[in-house]
Amino acid sequence: MSADEPREPALHVPVLLDRVVELLGPALATEGAVLVDCTLGLAGHSLALLDAHPGLRLIGLDRDPDARAEAARRIAAAGHTDRVTLVPAVFDELADVLAELGVDEVQGVLFDLGVSSLQLDRPSRGFSYSTDAPLDMRMDPSTPLTAAEVVNTYSHGQLARVLSTFGEERFAGRIASAVLREREKEPFTGTARLAELVRDSIPAATRRTGGHPAKRTFQALRIEVNDELGVLTRVLPDAVEALAVGGRLVVITFHSLEDRIVKQALAVGATDGTPPEMPFPMPELAPTLRLLTRGGEAPSDAETTDNPRAASARVRAAVRLRRAAR
Repeated sequence: MSADEPREPALHVPVLLDRVVELLGPALATEGAVLVDCTLGLAGHSLALLDAHPGLRLIGLDRDPDARAEAARRIAAAGHTDRVTLVPAVFDELADVLAELGVDEVQGVLFDLGVSSLQLDRPSRGFSYSTDAPLDMRMDPSTPLTAAEVVNTYSHGQLARVLSTFGEERFAGRIASAVLREREKEPFTGTARLAELVRDSIPAATRRTGGHPAKRTFQALRIEVNDELGVLTRVLPDAVEALAVGGRLVVITFHSLEDRIVKQALAVGATDGTPPEMPFPMPELAPTLRLLTRGGEAPSDAETTDNPRAASARVRAAVRLRRAAR
């Protein structure tokens, strides 16, 4: 941590906290219930659930060592350490983690996707375009790929694809061209220079709306560096499989790409697989999930006023009805 960074993280405001507690509550009320928080972060949601359910056991996954350390401190301060197991893992390792811990099924699985408050609020991590910092963006600092490597080594086509697909950036080609031109003069090392280049690459009329012009580019680079969509796609079937009957899955997303993946995965489980030509439903092809939310639920206006970072959040949830036939 650099000398100019806060030693204490800024006040952490968990997004959609009351709704998450409400959605998971019925599955976690029994003694010995197990919740897997696949994106532990600063443990805001998990602490509220541990407080609400004295018999709850928590397994917290996070690839970020800074987040795990701060979460452990907060959990200890709340007196819950004896009910918590923290694991250094990417959440698509969920099945392996549960197998290693000898846990056959769980009553709840929670995902709070995207970048954490800790990562945003520590400039040295390179996630924010608001201050100059090394162009890093790794959630796990031990992994090799950084945002600087993406920006400085990807071809025009590769870079434009990343910006267009993961950032939904209309001007991906223009930005990629500018990056290739400028990196020939000097490689990119910091966030400020990249953010300024993106701003200059976008037409002035477009820059007047939609927040900071570099927002979509930084999102795209972060997703690429951490393989966020690939990890999410891989883990959702395992998360559903880990649920006991009556167990609940809750996922908070922050952009349409994540939400689409979650929507499609839950729809598969919530759909009756009986062929349309059959005269009656086939029990072995009945839905394994029931949706608990109507689409992706947004935070209230009051919450987004108090916590602007919540504005793009959406939550989807489902309960497990039965085990799939084998």
